[in-house]
Amino acid sequence: MTRRDHRRLPLVTLLLAGTLTACKPAANDPAAAAAETPPMDVSTATVEPATVPRTFDLPGRLASTRLAEVRAQVSGIVRERAFEEGSLVGKNDVLFRIDPAVYKAEVDAKAAALARAEATRVQALKQSERTETLLEKQAASTAQHDIATATLRQAEADVASAKAQLDRARIDLDFATVRAPIAGRIGRALVTEGALVGQGDATKLAVIQQVDPIFADFNASATDYGLLTERGGNESAEVRLVHADGTLHPDAGKLLFSDVSVDPGTGQVSLRATFANPKVALLPGTYVRIRVARGLLPGAVVVPAQAIQRSSAGEAQAFVVGADKAVALRPLRTGALTDAGWIVEDGLKPGESVVVEGFQKIQPGMTVNPVSWKGARTATASQQP
Repeated sequence: MTRRDHRRLPLVTLLLAGTLTACKPAANDPAAAAAETPPMDVSTATVEPATVPRTFDLPGRLASTRLAEVRAQVSGIVRERAFEEGSLVGKNDVLFRIDPAVYKAEVDAKAAALARAEATRVQALKQSERTETLLEKQAASTAQHDIATATLRQAEADVASAKAQLDRARIDLDFATVRAPIAGRIGRALVTEGALVGQGDATKLAVIQQVDPIFADFNASATDYGLLTERGGNESAEVRLVHADGTLHPDAGKLLFSDVSVDPGTGQVSLRATFANPKVALLPGTYVRIRVARGLLPGAVVVPAQAIQRSSAGEAQAFVVGADKAVALRPLRTGALTDAGWIVEDGLKPGESVVVEGFQKIQPGMTVNPVSWKGARTATASQQP
């Protein structure tokens, strides 16, 4: 082999290696990788028209059914706080004890005054009886008898007055022990031991709120209120409470009343509903949504709640499977969340398929293998024939 042939050998080797490398598929080619990867299985549900309750959501605020401000009705130094802040208290439970020494002394003084008045009445009674006997024997004049009778009546009046003053003193002594006027949840104590209360005004000591059941106050436009009355009155409207996370309060509420007039400034009517709150999970002052049913909505497009996603802007969207089994992320306009799922007002048509499970691993444009969703809606909607 000549020296010139030795110089050509590396060049031929490089060309051969390049040819072999070009014949291999690129490992990082997405199209080639997708061609080799089988379509991913996703659970899908077919959109079908259904008859669901027609509802509308209104913003509202929770309020306690009863609220009592515990105040000091007598003045004195607070000696004891007998409750735990934030706890449930019963009616007539002891909350505070004010120093009762002054009021005990007042009771003793009024009791002594009553005894003195009783003694005076007994003496006046005997004098009246003696005068009446002497009058019958004509040993006393009519004027003397009248004076004795008047003295007796005055003594009886003094006894009644002394009894009333003793009762008042006993009431003040009882007020030195501050009790709960209603049953409910008590807040923080507004005074501490050693504080002087009731000096010139009724000092607020604490606040008790009754929260089971609890009120929900909300407003509806005059148009929506008219839709409620078309169903035969407010009592027939079903009311549900929606938490901030979209879940429903387990117990349905009852619509209590609506205002008799429309606010001329806002064009709205004030309404109030009541909800059971045995676990005290609902707190007064919380902003909630009140869902009021207003008949049935036939032919609604309903999808399972799991199929709806939210974009970074909070807009509803869902993956829709096309005829070629390719998925597309489609924006939707949703209505209310019913027991049957989300009502889709715009963006879907009956007969289309949406991805319910498995959308976390797919991207728009990917080909998937749709599998019928095995789950069930929380409540079955009436399907349209």
